[in-house]
Amino acid sequence: MLPALAVLALLAYPASPGAEGATPADAASAVLVLTVALRLLRERRGDGGGGEDRVSGESRRTGGTAETRETGRPHAPQAPFTPGAPLTPRAALLLGVPVLALALAALGAADAATGIAGLGRYLQIFVLVPAALLLSLRDPRDLRVLAWGLVALALAEGGVGVVQYLTGSGASYMGEDIRAVGTFGPGDVMGMATVVAYGLVAASGLALARPGEAPRLQRPLAAACAAALLVPLALSFSRGAWIATAAVLGLQLLGAGPRRALKVLAAASAAAVVLVGGLGIGSAMLQERLSSITKVTAAPDQSVTDRYTMWAAAGDMWREHPVTGVGLKGFPAHRDSHASLALSAGSDTAGAGQDFRVQALLSPHDMYLLVLSEQGLIGLTALGGCWAALLVLGVRRLVGTHRSPFPRRRPLDCGLVACGLLLWQLVDFVYADIGGPATVMTAFALGLAAWWGLGVRYGAERPDAEGAEPTRVRGTAGLAPCEAERRPAPYAAPRPAGHPASQPSERRTP
Repeated sequence: MLPALAVLALLAYPASPGAEGATPADAASAVLVLTVALRLLRERRGDGGGGEDRVSGESRRTGGTAETRETGRPHAPQAPFTPGAPLTPRAALLLGVPVLALALAALGAADAATGIAGLGRYLQIFVLVPAALLLSLRDPRDLRVLAWGLVALALAEGGVGVVQYLTGSGASYMGEDIRAVGTFGPGDVMGMATVVAYGLVAASGLALARPGEAPRLQRPLAAACAAALLVPLALSFSRGAWIATAAVLGLQLLGAGPRRALKVLAAASAAAVVLVGGLGIGSAMLQERLSSITKVTAAPDQSVTDRYTMWAAAGDMWREHPVTGVGLKGFPAHRDSHASLALSAGSDTAGAGQDFRVQALLSPHDMYLLVLSEQGLIGLTALGGCWAALLVLGVRRLVGTHRSPFPRRRPLDCGLVACGLLLWQLVDFVYADIGGPATVMTAFALGLAAWWGLGVRYGAERPDAEGAEPTRVRGTAGLAPCEAERRPAPYAAPRPAGHPASQPSERRTP
């Protein structure tokens, strides 16, 4: 998991004013993909293409556990997606179809260099990094590690944002340098808001874990982190992030059960009163920003007018090229010929240590319209179908966690985190698109959702965490006792073909 955590850590690297091209986080994501690819090749060669057990050392199965011949010590059952395991046919289909559509759109680009650059970016965000995460995650504990990584990054960026607001060193907003943007700078005001919202959704999912399914301190610690992240999210003044986060948190509460939803809503209401009342003069700005959400049609500000104008331009591009679009990265070149005079020259940015500059509007700020205008119906069907399939599969498994008996059910918190992040991103795509250093976060949402929705039906969790109870592991020929003293194995890995049915054993895993 170190390469994946390195990507999150490098997202906090301060952005250079006006910098374009790959960021340190993008480079780390390339290392993540390369690491998984090399591990696949190494383990394929080691296995000789067969289906031998990948547990380290020569091992033998006894009662659902693996005991090495070298040390004689028991090992945990194999996980559903061990590092190096191949993609299932369903996963290969969902992640492979967008590749064909993207390649077709790249052929329609204005020039080869633009097409190749756009193809590489889309493959990184929507195919390669999600597939690498899908192959890297072994069990729910790995997903929790990444979720805590998101929370830690959000706390760090949010802390910088709160300091910017209190000291007047943030991005310019209504004539004052108070907008919290973290280390992303005024050129990417959605960067910190996205990171903080991801961390808040992850913390909320971890806090809603069932008793006994997660470490004892996870729930109170995650709840405290979620409450703390409400402050920088509010100070980001990002209406889109507020809407997406509120929608996802509400659905997470519904997924956790009505009783817990009422308790959390009561606590959240009290926290909101303290938040708004404790901000003093800032509360007036927050109220004004909130009220502007209801005025986006009656009295829109210039940023909303620009967005409406670019949405209309994207629609015109699609009507002219309905099947394949204008080509990857073709929106900026066709914008002026389709946009009305209501479009401004650009977005004014200043503050947070940077001088005043006008930032060009090079995208429609709607991912669905961006794909439709540049890739046509083929691209939107491929990418949108992949996202919708991941959401449906994830929600179906999330619902299944309430129906399955305890030894076989999947951890609820992992499903809430994975489905919550994907849903947040799909809602945010209505008024935002890819671009900026925080774009790689989209790949993490898709990767976690892919692991949750596309994983093998039954898996195994490593029995080395606190708060576990004895349970049973499901084999190919029936159920055999696996008396894990530390952590339950809520869903057991299928036994490789050719292995005999295991017999009950008195051995205990340490």
